[in-house]
Amino acid sequence: MFSEPRSGRLAAWGNALLAGKVSPDDAASAIVGDDTVHRVAGLPGEAGPVGLTLALGRLRGLGVTGFRVALPAPGHPLGLSGPPEFNARALDAAEAVVGYGAPHGLVPEVTEVGPAGDVRVEVVWQCLAVREAPPADVPSLGEAERELAEALREATVALTRLDVAGSGPAAEAAIDAYRARAEGPDSPVLAPGYPPRAVRVLELARRVGLLVEVAAAAEGVGGAVSASELAARAEVLRPVERVARRARVAAYNSYVEGPPPRPFP
Repeated sequence: MFSEPRSGRLAAWGNALLAGKVSPDDAASAIVGDDTVHRVAGLPGEAGPVGLTLALGRLRGLGVTGFRVALPAPGHPLGLSGPPEFNARALDAAEAVVGYGAPHGLVPEVTEVGPAGDVRVEVVWQCLAVREAPPADVPSLGEAERELAEALREATVALTRLDVAGSGPAAEAAIDAYRARAEGPDSPVLAPGYPPRAVRVLELARRVGLLVEVAAAAEGVGGAVSASELAARAEVLRPVERVARRARVAAYNSYVEGPPPRPFP
């Protein structure tokens, strides 16, 4: 089911921590979420992986003043600034966190351990050098909001053309999730200190993402009547998914791109 990237949680709560809006323990707990443990490897001055609270403090000591998110896809290096090694690792993971103020980035490596029914998720963030340059293809919040409004209309039209009945439990679960999302947001993903517009843009991006998932879940099952219809649907949904990813990055990165947040006195 559609969910937010781990890089988004780390950037959002890492930014709130750096601004003095949350405690280190609260930030670490929010970043880990439902996973078992997160560690950071490759930090300058550390011989091995360390815990999140220590890692975030060390990054601040190294000069990092904020975090950006990258959500790259093949042919679309969204949020990346180089060098090639970091970009390649981020593309393999489909996400990354890029430090602002100092050339350090983080790419997650996710491992599932344990038997079926008792699977534990462990994440090791690899700290790598990044190039200090503007990130690729990240819109402003205003641009993202305008693009999303149009994308939502296009995705809704694509969805209404699907024969949802008989499309199977995956499509039905995606539709239920979308309806729940439309009726009201889940617990907030963005951390304290983000502007209301960023919260609104991220929420709309998640709704668009769920619509794309609904269409994907129905592919090949009751909703598809021909290969040409599947190809046409994919052609419509591809730019919609791209817009949603760009908007999510814009929302997370607004903490760094906007006016500096005021820390607690």
